[in-house]
Amino acid sequence: MVGGLLVSATSASANVAVTQVSSDPFTDAQAQHRTEVEPDTFAFGTTIVSAFQVGRVSGGGSSDIGFATSTDGGATWTSGFLPGTTANTGGACGQISDAAVAFDAKHNVWLISSLGVNCPGDPVFTSRSTDGGKTFGNPVTTATGSLDKNWIVCDNTASSPFFGNCYTEYDITSSGDALRMKTSSDGGLTWGPARATGDSATGLGGQPVVRPNGTVLVPYLSLNDQIRSFRSIDGGASWRSTVLVSSVSHHDAAGGLREEALPSAEIDSAGTAYVTWSDCRFRSGCASNDIVLSKSTSETTWGAPTRVPIDATTSTVDHFVPGIGVDASTSGASARIGLTYYFYPTANCTAATCQLDAGFISSTNGGTSWSTATQVAGPMNLSWIPNTSQGRMFGDYISTSVRAGGNAFPIVPIATAPSGSTFTMGMFAPTGGLPLTGGARRATDTPASQAAHSQSALTAF
Repeated sequence: MVGGLLVSATSASANVAVTQVSSDPFTDAQAQHRTEVEPDTFAFGTTIVSAFQVGRVSGGGSSDIGFATSTDGGATWTSGFLPGTTANTGGACGQISDAAVAFDAKHNVWLISSLGVNCPGDPVFTSRSTDGGKTFGNPVTTATGSLDKNWIVCDNTASSPFFGNCYTEYDITSSGDALRMKTSSDGGLTWGPARATGDSATGLGGQPVVRPNGTVLVPYLSLNDQIRSFRSIDGGASWRSTVLVSSVSHHDAAGGLREEALPSAEIDSAGTAYVTWSDCRFRSGCASNDIVLSKSTSETTWGAPTRVPIDATTSTVDHFVPGIGVDASTSGASARIGLTYYFYPTANCTAATCQLDAGFISSTNGGTSWSTATQVAGPMNLSWIPNTSQGRMFGDYISTSVRAGGNAFPIVPIATAPSGSTFTMGMFAPTGGLPLTGGARRATDTPASQAAHSQSALTAF
C-alpha cells in the first residue's frame, strides 16, 4: 500500500479547519499531477471510507483510485491506493475512474466500485477490504463492456429478506446509456447477470439506496432532463419500470466548469429516500441553480422538489454538485441531514474570474428547515483544478456521510495555487467532522420558473 497516516490539520480560506487525508504520489506522464477529484464516502459505525480519482487524465479517468479510511470516527486517517488496476499499481488498465464506496455488514467487507478505462473489457471493478478498510485487494471484475457511471450499495438491515445483498448500477454507453444492475450475495466476490429496468430505461448517474424492507430504489438522471427512479422488491432478481421524480431545470455553470445535474441519494431508518440535485426552477430566468430536495416514502411516488435555502433566490450565487448524507439511525421529522455542495458566489463569471467554493448546510427535521450555511473551502481559481475534455473538473459528484448520532464527514477536493506546472489539489476532511445543527431557514417549493434549460449528458469518464 502506498501512503500512510495523515493527521495534520490545515486551515482553508473558509470557516472550518480541514485535514488533508490524501495526496497524489504518482508521476506517470499522462496525468495532471498532483490532483485528486470526485470523492465518494460511506460511514458505518466508527469507520469512514472515502474513494476518489488520483492523478486526473484530461481525456478520461486517472492514474489510480485512492482511498482514505478513518476507524476512529474521523479523528485520524490512513490513506492508500487500489492495487491491480492501472499500470501504476500492477494492473492492465490505462486509466481508472468513477469510485464509489459501500460496506457489507453481513460479510464484514468494505467495497470500492470503479471503472476501468482503456483496458481489456473496460470493466466495472469491485475492490474488497476484509480488514476494516485499511487495505484493499486486487479487483474483482463485476461487468465488462462500454460502461460508465457505476455505483454500489449493500443491504445492511439484518431483518431484511435480502440482508447481505450488494447492488452495482452502471450504464452501457454503446447502447445509448442503457441502465443495468448486478447483484452479489457473497460480499462482492461474484456477481449475477446484468438486468435492465422493466421499461429498458436509459440514463446515467444512478445512486441505489436500500430500504429496511430490502427494496432497492435507484434515482438517476435520464437523457431527457428528468430525475427518475426504479426499484427492485425481490433482491435484484428483477427491476421495475421507472417513475418520474421530477423534471430538471438546470443552469450550466460558467467558466467552462465540468458539472451536471446528477442526483445524490440517501435513505433514512424508516426507508424514506432523499434525492438532491442542482436546479434553477426557483431563479428568475434560470440565471443560477439552487440545490433542491425530493423525498419518497412510498417507493413509487416522490414529493415536489423543495429548495434548500442556502441563499436568497435574489442572490447571485450558483450552487451545484450536491452530496447528501443522512444519519441512518434517524428518520422522518427527526431525520438528520448533512448537505455539501460547490458554488460560485457570482454565477455570471468567466474562466478567469470564477471563484469556486465548497459549502455545507444541515437539517435536523428531515429537511423542513435548515441551518445557516458555512463555507468549507475556497475560494479556488478554476486554473487550479485539472482540465478535461469537458472542462475543468473537481468531480462529477461529491459525497457526505453522517455518522449515527454524530457529525457529518464530507471528503472534498481542495486546490491551492499550482507550483509552476504542478497542481496542488488533494482530498480533505473537515477536522473532526461538521455538526448538524438544524435551524429556522424554511425550505421552499414555489418555483419562479419551470422552464427547463437544455443540458448535455456526461459521456466521458
